[in-house]
Amino acid sequence: MIDYLYNVNPVILAFLFSFFAFIVTTLGSSTVFFIKNIDKTALDIMMSLSAGIMISASFFSLINPSLDIAKSLNISAALHSSLGFLFGGLFLFLVDKLFDKISFKKRTIKRDILLIGSITIHNIPEGLAVGVAFGSIIDHASLTGAIMLAIGIAIQNFPEGSAISMPLKRDKVSTFKSFILGSLSALVEPISAVIGCILSMRVKNIMPFFLCFAAGAMIYVACSELIPEAMKNRNKSLISMFILIGFTIMMVLDISF
Repeated sequence: MIDYLYNVNPVILAFLFSFFAFIVTTLGSSTVFFIKNIDKTALDIMMSLSAGIMISASFFSLINPSLDIAKSLNISAALHSSLGFLFGGLFLFLVDKLFDKISFKKRTIKRDILLIGSITIHNIPEGLAVGVAFGSIIDHASLTGAIMLAIGIAIQNFPEGSAISMPLKRDKVSTFKSFILGSLSALVEPISAVIGCILSMRVKNIMPFFLCFAAGAMIYVACSELIPEAMKNRNKSLISMFILIGFTIMMVLDISF
């Protein structure tokens, strides 16, 4: 099987394996169809799980790989990663302030847009990473590594799809629309994977910045929107535990795959 794939155009491989990640995100988003009539505490738990997942993904899927890539390229890991992280947070901060000047009927609309935007941004460098991996294939071992990276990212996308759809459902968005929005958040992965594969040599040098940019955006949304909203629940200890559980779920997936 590996011998056959080794002879396939890397761009095609990058697209197919990143499209698989999109399918898994869709499966994660589909959980909204099977969970109905959730009370407020259960919805707060879902939001706290989402926050934990996003914080964990920021470190294990984005910041940590960013540092490794920077070191392998002999560029300043501290400079590129810290700048990317701060600019990612600053970008969402400016978007947040922009939304403050726009008259929304409900505050939840702004939170939902920030949530969808941050995870969509997070999926771009993941797609780029897969594209770079397939674009850098030089032997069977590197092909196997690229495939494992793509599969690992795909598995992680399942809770990410749910992390968007469940909070949307909480905010009274229709079940079908919550599913669609959660699924579409990963549509950028196949696109960015193809771009990353074609421009792999150029993308490598700015990957540390891109990865941490996404991490900064996700941390901002988790800390400014998801956690404060979930903490309105009277049982703050329970909410805190589910933030830890969400973090652990994503950490285990990253370490295992």
